[in-house]
Amino acid sequence: MSEAVSTGLLDRAIRRITTVWRDMAAGVSGETDETLEAQMKACLAGRGGEVSARNRAAGLAQTYLGLDEPGRTDFLRTLASFDSDPDAVSAAYTRVQAADDPAERASAKAKLRRALEPPRMKLLTQFTSIPDGRKFLVELRGFLLEVRGNDKLLTALDGDLRGLLAAWFDIGFLELQRIDWNSPAALLEKLVNYEAVHAIRSWRDLKNRLDSDRRCYAFFHPRMPGEPLIFVEVALVKGLAGSVQDLLDEKAPVQDTKQADTAIFYSISNCQSGLAGISFGNFLIKRVVEELSAEFRNLKTFATLSPIPGFRRWLDPLLASNEAELLSDEESAALVEAFPAQTGAAALAGIIGKRHWWRDAGFRKAAEPVLIRLSARYLLVEANGKRARDPVAHFHLSNGARVERLKMAGDTSDKGAKESATLMVNYLYDPAKIEDWHEDYAGEGKRNASTAVRKLARGWG
Repeated sequence: MSEAVSTGLLDRAIRRITTVWRDMAAGVSGETDETLEAQMKACLAGRGGEVSARNRAAGLAQTYLGLDEPGRTDFLRTLASFDSDPDAVSAAYTRVQAADDPAERASAKAKLRRALEPPRMKLLTQFTSIPDGRKFLVELRGFLLEVRGNDKLLTALDGDLRGLLAAWFDIGFLELQRIDWNSPAALLEKLVNYEAVHAIRSWRDLKNRLDSDRRCYAFFHPRMPGEPLIFVEVALVKGLAGSVQDLLDEKAPVQDTKQADTAIFYSISNCQSGLAGISFGNFLIKRVVEELSAEFRNLKTFATLSPIPGFRRWLDPLLASNEAELLSDEESAALVEAFPAQTGAAALAGIIGKRHWWRDAGFRKAAEPVLIRLSARYLLVEANGKRARDPVAHFHLSNGARVERLKMAGDTSDKGAKESATLMVNYLYDPAKIEDWHEDYAGEGKRNASTAVRKLARGWG
């Protein structure tokens, strides 16, 4: 369903945009037949007035959309080649060094900054003057990130474009909107397409996620109406939810929101790959907590039900190498009794390698306490520098949450079993502690957790 929706949306968007841009480009007839470099130079030359400049930018954008993947890569390299003039930069820097007084030096520094700004910045900015120009730049950066690799010229172009997008998509410009079943069909299609955590399987599934005991909020930019930047799905329940399958069960009765005391954030999806590295998630969660607190005075707890996507990537190699002190003697004995093998590590690897192993009482009794303990260590101890090794953990900890609870069989989908051995984690957002917990993690790398989870992490080895 998602692939079909994606293709349909893309085809309709391209047809609409290219038609508008083709009509605009007709105002500068003949120039769209020039080479890429000549088209870009014409845009920079700025012949004629603002209308002509806008039409040339539309023609250049139309040219890009008409190219295949190698052609688009060449387009980006040509665009990146419009760099600062080294002679002009050198001359401006010499004037800064030769300046005798503060006023003259300030003026020379201003001229140096202008000399350092590459012409490609002007080209990028010109695209914002055409219809859907910001969306075009977001899509362009998405492709740039795919092909950039270690290419230094493309990396420099990405730095320029990321800086522009970060300024244009500052949180102060974004609008929080609720999405429900009465939202435009085109927007609901995009919700299906952009869902990155728990795939939306059908329209019935989508309707269930937008029912009266659910909420869905998204950030939008006024220059990209109808295009969500990031969205979060919320379930209103009693107590901490421990199973995403239960939350997504279409046959489950609708909950009475007056009885709910907990808001569970169970899916957060970034929608625009071209905005990678520009964070909205922390602001989104805080804003949604405020919205829900105002709407439901009975809500006392705000928490997530989150995957642990890197857990098996960390654990499986350790089991394969029979890492010393990974398991206690008692744990190894229990695992080998449940799954005969030479070592406890081999037994655990064998258990979690079986399909639906958690349904076997013997396997689960032996493996569950071990996996929960190891996942606690993974979340609270394992690190990339000062940050948590798991990307989802890093996201929530940096946003001011704490690790509250670990739950076996939280996600029994094939993906959940493959990535996290079915484990899921509740991250708690306490409005009174969010800023303190954020500062703990951002400043010192401290990962806050409940007493129970912290004890589990200390029990390793």
